[in-house]
Amino acid sequence: MKKRLLYVILVIGAFIGQGLQAQDIDGVKTVLKRQVLAKAAWAMQQQPETVTAHRASRSTGGIHDFYSEGDYWWPNPVSVDSPYIQKDGQTNPDNFVAHRHAMIRFSRIVGALASAYRISPQQKYVKQVLVHCKAWFMDTATLMNPDLLYAQAIKGRATGRGIGIIDAIQLMEVVQGLRVMERDAAMDRNTLAATKKWFARFLEWLTTHQYGKDEMNAANNHGTCWVMQVAVFAKFTGNKELMQFCSDRYKKVLLPNQMARDGSFPKELARTKPYGYSLFNLDAMTTICQVLSTKSDDLWNYETPDGRSIKNGLEFLYPFIADKNKWPYRQDVMYWDNWPVAQPALVFGAVAFKKNDWFNTWKKLDHAPETEEVIRNLPVRNPLIWIQ
Repeated sequence: MKKRLLYVILVIGAFIGQGLQAQDIDGVKTVLKRQVLAKAAWAMQQQPETVTAHRASRSTGGIHDFYSEGDYWWPNPVSVDSPYIQKDGQTNPDNFVAHRHAMIRFSRIVGALASAYRISPQQKYVKQVLVHCKAWFMDTATLMNPDLLYAQAIKGRATGRGIGIIDAIQLMEVVQGLRVMERDAAMDRNTLAATKKWFARFLEWLTTHQYGKDEMNAANNHGTCWVMQVAVFAKFTGNKELMQFCSDRYKKVLLPNQMARDGSFPKELARTKPYGYSLFNLDAMTTICQVLSTKSDDLWNYETPDGRSIKNGLEFLYPFIADKNKWPYRQDVMYWDNWPVAQPALVFGAVAFKKNDWFNTWKKLDHAPETEEVIRNLPVRNPLIWIQ
């Protein structure tokens, strides 16, 4: 009898040890609760700050146009008036990034408030989010135009580039935060409708302008991020056709063209920051799976005919997230010491595949990074609002 009881205990223990259980979201809440509520208290005190608060002297656009400058472009030492030259992976601290900072701040405010709402659904969080959304998407004095015609410009070379579309990944948690709060009685329907209209116009630009087409066809993380943000914005606006397009593109283009058979991303490994870019691309791909997967179209468990899958990507990178010292490739030229942080790929993957080791590693990592480069390249900073 004792042997039988011991056997039952061992079997149950083995089953439990295989992965996370039904209370996955509660486990994430437990890890993040104190931090989330502290961030929400900060967010409740913030006033809106949009692109109109910062005039970019080198922008050829207007006051309502988002503007940024390519990170890796520097003055030519031959002449200060010459076109900028590229130093891949090396960020020029003197380039204009005030609009990007404002957008990141907006994202952090809404992400914090929506996360707090998932823990304690109070109407004050909804009302504060609406104040910021009105400023960004409705108020004719402060709104941002729904395009990125002047993003990642290069002095002497380009007034804007398709590559700048990646800057708008910062709007994803704004949209997801609104989805979390959408049914609350305090949600102003006019503001919500106007915001959805803004993103519908932005989606039209992303999918029809040459900059958008160029970014969609990018063969590295830029192509991934185009799919990721279009998927998020399409889901918010109810554009099922675009959602299906993004799902198909993930299966037919991103996985087969970007992932090697071993789960690595060769184009990211070839960059001067192979570790950071590999993490970034994996985060983006797992976010696509998180946003678009359904019972009938499960991207988490999709495999290409030759066996490439998002699980391969997670299994390839996980050992190097758990212990970066095992990384067999060259170190990043900048910010090597700042990665990894609490990568969303880990927590999304842990929940999807019931992997306790991935979840426990995620728990131990930094959930509140302050390094600007890390924040910019962390598309999901508030996993609570993404996990159902």
